[in-house]
Amino acid sequence: MARVSARRRPERERVLLPVRQNCPGCGGHMQLRYENRRHLVMLPGAVRLRLKIRRCEHAGCPRFHVPYRPEAECALALPQQEFGLDVIALVGVLRHREHGSVPEIHAALRGRGVEIAERSVTNLLDRYDELLATNLTDTRRLRRVLKGQRGVILALDGLQPDVGHEVLWVVRDCLSGEVLLARSLLSATAEDLAPLLREVAGAVGVPVLGVVSDGQTSIRRAVERALPGVPHQLCQFHFLREAAHPIFEADRHAKVRLKAEVRGVRPIERALEGRDDPVAEVARGYCAAVRSAITDDGRPPLAASGLRLKARLEAVADSLDRVAEKGAARRRSRGSAS
Repeated sequence: MARVSARRRPERERVLLPVRQNCPGCGGHMQLRYENRRHLVMLPGAVRLRLKIRRCEHAGCPRFHVPYRPEAECALALPQQEFGLDVIALVGVLRHREHGSVPEIHAALRGRGVEIAERSVTNLLDRYDELLATNLTDTRRLRRVLKGQRGVILALDGLQPDVGHEVLWVVRDCLSGEVLLARSLLSATAEDLAPLLREVAGAVGVPVLGVVSDGQTSIRRAVERALPGVPHQLCQFHFLREAAHPIFEADRHAKVRLKAEVRGVRPIERALEGRDDPVAEVARGYCAAVRSAITDDGRPPLAASGLRLKARLEAVADSLDRVAEKGAARRRSRGSAS
């Protein structure tokens, strides 16, 4: 959708000067000749930049009349972009860490006061992927980080925030936690994934000791083709999830039956509407406890939600029994006193 109104003029202004004064080409002094103006949308708000431009005036210099812009500009935004690098970084985090869709990212940015169109979010995602790929393809950096290790253990997995869109495949070293490669692919066949593993193996500069992934067939075949003889282990979480599947199904069935036994919370809450006496407040508290127990799904396979529901309902029932016993004892004492 095209923009239907002009963006508000920035209230803040920053003046940036080049730190370097000598020409990189001939070493002569560069004069301040003119200035450029640039508007940026950043997380703290819009800002207007006044960029002081230096230029070499020596006719024989290879950089004669080539503009030299302030170095600090590169730390704020990419060339010819109207959004700052902090906005691009947040878009990448919301996409790949939070698995947010484009509309969700757009809503989050608008909630922070960033004036941005939904189409611009898609463009910023492309810029983020480009920056990530540029950083991860710096083999010198990877070799410097990993040179103290005797090897790497690769973890391979795909992230797909939107169903039907391309998948971001990430290769990470389990020992150092370093992300070694991230690339979006339209398909996930063994022919597509094997080159990624070969590229990483050639870039790290140390032996590949093993690979950890889920049980996807294409990943297993890609590891066999790209890294023959390297041990390949199923991810511990996926292994545990598969092993616990029969228990999880039994627990889920038990939870369904337990929830069927505690129906009727809403009628009790309706009967208490308009009452503010202590008895009504206590009853509302018990209803909230039961409702919270029913909606708690736990963390399968490490925490069985059915067993947790049973324990919480038993705690509510024991509390009600204690209240009933105290009430009966109080009535008996009043009867004996009379």
